[in-house]
Amino acid sequence: MRPGFRSLFLATTALLGFVLLGGGSSAQLESGDRGIMPLDSSNTLEVDGITVDTGGKSGEEARLAGWREAQRLGFRALYAKAHGVPLSEAPTLPDSDLDGIVSSIMVQREQIGPNRYIATLGVLFDRARAAQLLGVPGGPAVRSQPMLLIPIMTTGGVMTTVELRNSWQRAWATFRTAQSPIDYVRISGFGSDPLLINAAQTARPGRGWWRNLLDLYGATDLLVAQVDLHRAYPGGPAVATFLGRHGPDGQVVGSFRIEMRDGQQLQSLMDEGVRRMDGLFAQAFAAGRLDRDSSLNQPPPPPPPPTEAPEAKTQQQAAPSEAPIRTVLIQANIADASQLGELESALRSIAVPGGVGASSTQPGKIALINIRYQGDLAVVKAGLNARGWNSVENGSALHVWRMPVANARPGPQPAPPAPSPAGE
Repeated sequence: MRPGFRSLFLATTALLGFVLLGGGSSAQLESGDRGIMPLDSSNTLEVDGITVDTGGKSGEEARLAGWREAQRLGFRALYAKAHGVPLSEAPTLPDSDLDGIVSSIMVQREQIGPNRYIATLGVLFDRARAAQLLGVPGGPAVRSQPMLLIPIMTTGGVMTTVELRNSWQRAWATFRTAQSPIDYVRISGFGSDPLLINAAQTARPGRGWWRNLLDLYGATDLLVAQVDLHRAYPGGPAVATFLGRHGPDGQVVGSFRIEMRDGQQLQSLMDEGVRRMDGLFAQAFAAGRLDRDSSLNQPPPPPPPPTEAPEAKTQQQAAPSEAPIRTVLIQANIADASQLGELESALRSIAVPGGVGASSTQPGKIALINIRYQGDLAVVKAGLNARGWNSVENGSALHVWRMPVANARPGPQPAPPAPSPAGE
C-alpha cells in the first residue's frame, strides 16, 4: 500500500470510528427504547389471579357473566384477607353494590368462544368506597419509610436496570403497591435515570453519593430487587433466581427460585417474582430488619464559634488600647567599649524586653544600634537624657552622644558639720 493511500485510509477510519462512537453515545441518551411509567395504585385495592369459567347465549354474554363472577369472588377474597377469616365466611354483595365499588377489571388471560368464556382476571376496587363495606380503614395501618427500588435483571451475562425496557422493570412498574406495607419509590427510566441508577451504583459504598440520590428521588432508604435469568435455549425453559437486598451495603433480605417450562410466559414469571419479592420485603419490615443505616444521615453541622460573655466584652472595650511598638536606629558617638556598655545599659532600661539589637561599632567611631520601644520617641529621648545622654532626631534615626561632665547634674552635697559648743 502506498504511503499516501495508507494515510488517507487511516484518517478515514479514524473519522468513521469517531462518528460511530458519537452516534452510540447519543443513542444511550435517547429515550425511544427505554422508560416505563409506574402505575399509580394509591387509590385502589387489587385482587388478581381470579379464574372464571362461564357460559351464555353468546360470547359477549358469557364474558359479562365472567366479569360479574370475578367481582363477587374478588370482594370475598378481599374481605377474607382484610379480616383474616376463611373465604367461606366472607359475605357476598349484590351486583348493584359491587358495580359501585369496582374501578376496573384487568384481563390477565382470556379465551372467548361462541357461548363460553374462560379467563384469569384481576379486580380493582375503589379504596374509599370499598373500605366502608369492608369495615377497615382506607389504607394500610403501618407503612415503611419511602424506599428507592432498584430493579436489576441479569440475563446473558449482562446486568440491566432501566437502560432498556425489560420484563423485570415492567413487572415492578405494573405492580399495585397500595396494599403493600412497603412505600416503594419506583424509577421510570426516563431522563437521567439510567445514568444515576444502574447496577454499578448498587456496589458503591460512598455515603455522600447515596445521600444525594435518595434526596433527589425523595426517598430515605433503598431496596435492590435482583433477578438472574438462565435459559436452556432461546425461548425455551428458564430458571430465575431472585435476590432481595437492603441498604447501601447490600444486606441480603432473602432469595428464592422460580422455574418456567414455557418460554412464552416470561412476563408471568416476573410478575410472580415481584409478588414474592414484595412478600420478602414485607416480612423483613415486620421483623424490624429494614431499619435505615445511620450513615445515610446528614453529618451534623460544625459547632458555632464561642461567643464572649457580655461583661467580658464590655471590659475589653473599656480597657485602653496598648501603645504600638516601634523601631528606631540609634547612632551614638562613643569613645571606648566601656562607654558603649553604658549606652546599651541605658537603652535596655528604655526599650521593650529583648528590644536592644546587636551593636555595630568601632572604638572612636559611631555605634549603630536598633531598638524597639513602646510609645512615642520623646519617651526614649527623655530616658536617655535622664541617664546622661543627649539626643537629637536625624531623619529616621536618633543621634546620641554623651553629655559633658560639666553639664552633668551635680550629685548630692554632704551636710555641713555641726557647730562646736561655745567655750571649747
